[in-house]
Amino acid sequence: MGEIIDHLDVSSAAQFKALGHPLRHRLLFALGQEAATISQLAATLGTAKGNVAHHLGVLRDAGMVHVAETRQVRGGTEQYYRRSVRRFAFTGEGARANNTVALQAVAADLETADADPMFTVRNLRLTAAQAEELAATLERMVDDLTDAGPAESRYGVVVTVYRPRQSPTS
Repeated sequence: MGEIIDHLDVSSAAQFKALGHPLRHRLLFALGQEAATISQLAATLGTAKGNVAHHLGVLRDAGMVHVAETRQVRGGTEQYYRRSVRRFAFTGEGARANNTVALQAVAADLETADADPMFTVRNLRLTAAQAEELAATLERMVDDLTDAGPAESRYGVVVTVYRPRQSPTS
Protein backbone atom coordinates (compact mmCIF):
# COMPACT_ATOMS: atom_id res chain seq x y z
CA MET A 1 0.00 0.00 0.00
CA GLY A 2 3.01 2.24 0.12
CA GLU A 3 6.59 1.96 -0.97
CA ILE A 4 9.35 2.40 1.61
CA ILE A 5 12.16 4.60 0.37
CA ASP A 6 15.66 4.26 1.80
CA HIS A 7 16.53 7.91 2.41
CA LEU A 8 14.79 11.29 2.64
CA ASP A 9 16.49 14.66 2.97
CA VAL A 10 14.15 16.62 5.21
CA SER A 11 14.69 20.22 4.14
CA SER A 12 11.39 21.97 3.43
CA ALA A 13 9.44 24.06 5.93
CA ALA A 14 6.44 21.70 5.53
CA GLN A 15 8.57 18.65 6.37
CA PHE A 16 10.10 20.33 9.42
CA LYS A 17 6.65 21.45 10.54
CA ALA A 18 5.50 17.83 10.37
CA LEU A 19 8.39 16.94 12.68
CA GLY A 20 7.76 19.89 14.99
CA HIS A 21 6.49 17.81 17.91
CA PRO A 22 8.52 15.28 19.94
CA LEU A 23 5.70 12.71 19.81
CA ARG A 24 5.99 12.57 16.03
CA HIS A 25 9.65 11.67 16.33
CA ARG A 26 8.77 9.05 18.94
CA LEU A 27 6.18 7.60 16.57
CA LEU A 28 8.81 7.33 13.84
CA PHE A 29 11.20 5.69 16.34
CA ALA A 30 8.50 3.23 17.44
CA LEU A 31 7.52 2.29 13.91
CA GLY A 32 11.11 1.52 12.94
CA GLN A 33 10.82 -1.28 10.43
CA GLU A 34 7.54 -2.68 11.79
CA ALA A 35 3.95 -1.71 11.15
CA ALA A 36 1.71 -0.97 14.14
CA THR A 37 -1.83 0.12 14.92
CA ILE A 38 -2.82 3.29 16.73
CA SER A 39 -3.66 1.18 19.82
CA GLN A 40 -0.29 -0.57 19.76
CA LEU A 41 1.56 2.73 19.38
CA ALA A 42 -0.46 4.37 22.17
CA ALA A 43 0.38 1.49 24.52
CA THR A 44 4.06 1.51 23.55
CA LEU A 45 4.41 5.27 24.00
CA GLY A 46 2.14 5.58 27.03
CA THR A 47 -0.15 8.17 25.49
CA ALA A 48 -3.78 8.47 24.39
CA LYS A 49 -4.96 6.94 21.12
CA GLY A 50 -6.37 10.33 20.08
CA ASN A 51 -2.92 11.91 20.38
CA VAL A 52 -1.38 9.12 18.34
CA ALA A 53 -4.09 9.35 15.67
CA HIS A 54 -3.66 13.12 15.34
CA HIS A 55 0.13 13.00 15.07
CA LEU A 56 0.07 10.02 12.69
CA GLY A 57 -2.27 12.05 10.48
CA VAL A 58 0.25 14.89 10.34
CA LEU A 59 3.07 12.46 9.48
CA ARG A 60 0.86 10.72 6.91
CA ASP A 61 0.00 14.04 5.22
CA ALA A 62 3.75 14.78 5.03
CA GLY A 63 4.40 11.38 3.40
CA MET A 64 6.52 10.10 6.31
CA VAL A 65 4.17 7.24 7.28
CA HIS A 66 1.58 5.29 5.35
CA VAL A 67 -1.04 2.61 5.96
CA ALA A 68 0.79 -0.63 5.22
CA GLU A 69 -2.21 -2.93 5.63
CA THR A 70 -5.74 -3.08 6.94
CA ARG A 71 -7.50 -5.91 8.76
CA GLN A 72 -11.16 -6.46 9.57
CA VAL A 73 -11.68 -6.81 13.33
CA ARG A 74 -14.92 -6.89 15.33
CA GLY A 75 -16.92 -5.11 12.68
CA GLY A 76 -14.31 -2.43 12.05
CA THR A 77 -11.14 -1.91 10.11
CA GLU A 78 -7.77 -1.81 11.84
CA GLN A 79 -5.02 0.12 10.07
CA TYR A 80 -1.35 -0.77 10.41
CA TYR A 81 0.98 2.18 9.92
CA ARG A 82 4.56 1.95 8.69
CA ARG A 83 7.30 4.49 8.14
CA SER A 84 7.61 5.51 4.52
CA VAL A 85 11.33 6.20 4.88
CA ARG A 86 14.08 4.08 6.46
CA ARG A 87 16.47 6.99 7.14
CA PHE A 88 15.88 10.69 7.51
CA ALA A 89 18.59 13.33 7.09
CA PHE A 90 17.92 16.84 8.31
CA THR A 91 19.36 19.64 6.19
CA GLY A 92 18.71 23.28 5.53
CA GLU A 93 17.43 26.08 7.74
CA GLY A 94 15.13 23.95 9.89
CA ALA A 95 17.72 21.32 10.78
CA ARG A 96 18.95 23.01 13.94
CA ALA A 97 15.47 23.50 15.40
CA ASN A 98 14.59 19.93 14.46
CA ASN A 99 17.63 18.64 16.35
CA THR A 100 16.19 20.17 19.52
CA VAL A 101 12.78 18.54 18.97
CA ALA A 102 14.41 15.17 18.15
CA LEU A 103 16.48 15.38 21.35
CA GLN A 104 13.30 16.09 23.33
CA ALA A 105 11.85 12.90 21.87
CA VAL A 106 14.99 10.97 22.81
CA ALA A 107 14.82 12.41 26.34
CA ALA A 108 11.21 11.20 26.66
CA ASP A 109 12.29 7.72 25.53
CA LEU A 110 15.21 7.75 28.01
CA GLU A 111 12.81 8.52 30.88
CA THR A 112 10.87 5.33 30.19
CA ALA A 113 13.72 3.10 28.99
CA ASP A 114 13.52 -0.56 30.02
CA ALA A 115 17.10 -0.57 31.28
CA ASP A 116 19.71 2.00 32.23
CA PRO A 117 20.99 3.40 28.94
CA MET A 118 24.61 3.98 28.12
CA PHE A 119 24.76 7.75 27.96
CA THR A 120 27.99 9.71 27.71
CA VAL A 121 28.47 13.41 27.10
CA ARG A 122 32.00 14.66 26.83
CA ASN A 123 33.52 17.98 25.86
CA LEU A 124 37.15 18.01 24.83
CA ARG A 125 39.43 19.98 22.60
CA LEU A 126 39.99 18.52 19.14
CA THR A 127 41.48 19.81 15.95
CA ALA A 128 39.01 20.37 13.14
CA ALA A 129 40.52 17.33 11.38
CA GLN A 130 40.04 15.14 14.48
CA ALA A 131 36.41 16.25 14.80
CA GLU A 132 35.75 15.52 11.11
CA GLU A 133 37.38 12.08 11.40
CA LEU A 134 35.39 11.24 14.55
CA ALA A 135 32.11 12.34 12.93
CA ALA A 136 32.83 10.31 9.77
CA THR A 137 33.77 7.22 11.80
CA LEU A 138 30.63 7.40 13.93
CA GLU A 139 28.45 7.99 10.87
CA ARG A 140 29.94 4.93 9.13
CA MET A 141 29.40 2.79 12.24
CA VAL A 142 25.73 3.77 12.49
CA ASP A 143 25.13 3.52 8.74
CA ASP A 144 26.60 0.00 8.70
CA LEU A 145 24.13 -1.27 11.31
CA THR A 146 21.30 -3.39 9.96
CA ASP A 147 17.97 -4.06 11.60
CA ALA A 148 17.96 -7.47 13.29
CA GLY A 149 14.25 -7.98 12.68
CA PRO A 150 11.02 -7.94 14.66
CA ALA A 151 12.05 -10.74 17.05
CA GLU A 152 14.73 -8.51 18.59
CA SER A 153 14.45 -5.55 20.95
CA ARG A 154 14.46 -2.00 19.65
CA TYR A 155 17.39 0.23 20.63
CA GLY A 156 17.84 3.95 20.11
CA VAL A 157 21.17 5.27 18.91
CA VAL A 158 21.97 8.98 19.08
CA VAL A 159 25.26 10.13 17.61
CA THR A 160 26.52 13.67 17.33
CA VAL A 161 29.73 15.59 17.19
CA TYR A 162 29.12 19.26 17.76
CA ARG A 163 31.05 22.38 18.54
CA PRO A 164 29.51 24.23 21.50
CA ARG A 165 29.40 28.00 21.55
CA GLN A 166 32.93 29.21 22.11
CA SER A 167 33.76 31.69 24.85
CA PRO A 168 36.17 34.48 23.97
CA THR A 169 38.90 32.64 25.93
CA SER A 170 38.36 29.27 24.18
